[in-house]
Amino acid sequence: MPYDELVATLRAAGCVFAEDEARVLTEAAADGAELARMLAERVLGTPLELVVGFADFCGIRVAVAPGVFVPRQRSSALVRAARAGLAPGDVVVDLCCGTGALGAAMLAAMPGLEVYAADLDPDAVACARRNLPADRVFEGDLYAPLPDALRGRVAALVVNAPYVPTDDIALMPPEARDHEHRVALDGGADGLDVQRGVVAGARDWLAPGGRLLIETSVAQAPMTAALMTAAGLAADVVRDDDVDGTVVAGLRPRT
Repeated sequence: MPYDELVATLRAAGCVFAEDEARVLTEAAADGAELARMLAERVLGTPLELVVGFADFCGIRVAVAPGVFVPRQRSSALVRAARAGLAPGDVVVDLCCGTGALGAAMLAAMPGLEVYAADLDPDAVACARRNLPADRVFEGDLYAPLPDALRGRVAALVVNAPYVPTDDIALMPPEARDHEHRVALDGGADGLDVQRGVVAGARDWLAPGGRLLIETSVAQAPMTAALMTAAGLAADVVRDDDVDGTVVAGLRPRT
């Protein structure tokens, strides 16, 4: 199919970034027949990342899977904030990991890190094991599946927990609402239910001077910071306007 026709078909289907998507599809397809199949899936509303089987994130290619939360570019703000001050050999945990994109991006930037990940969703765990060392990805609720030997050793706990208020899920774009498991989106009535569990358990796992970093929204950031302060962490809000990302970082004091 000619490139201009491909772009026109995508645009007619409502794809805002039709030129970019056409390029991705063209590069991903092995031949014309596969390109036609991929285009048909995309026109029907399947997210581009699921059509091609990967997402580009922080300079790496991350494997994705049906139902698993697709990494958003705004989460690159979380990766950048978490990398600051780390050194090879430090322990990093990607909690509520989804595809494991956060941990994979940090490991790619600093191969000497000791990266672990966990998620409640079995599909997410299976996907994350394609992007991270499989023996360091665990299935279970928050901290429960992590090896006990990590307690008090974690230098950076990176978390993109679901933070969409329950009533707002219906307002999300259909690519997320219809193609990602609800457990990856639903943060409860105010969007902070999972964050509360994350913050409550963080001090037991963080090393002295270690940081908990949570992606959240601009509106929710003050509440996320208040949760961290109440848990004995020194909280700071980090805003990255370039990618529309908001991160709250909580530092465990050294004493």
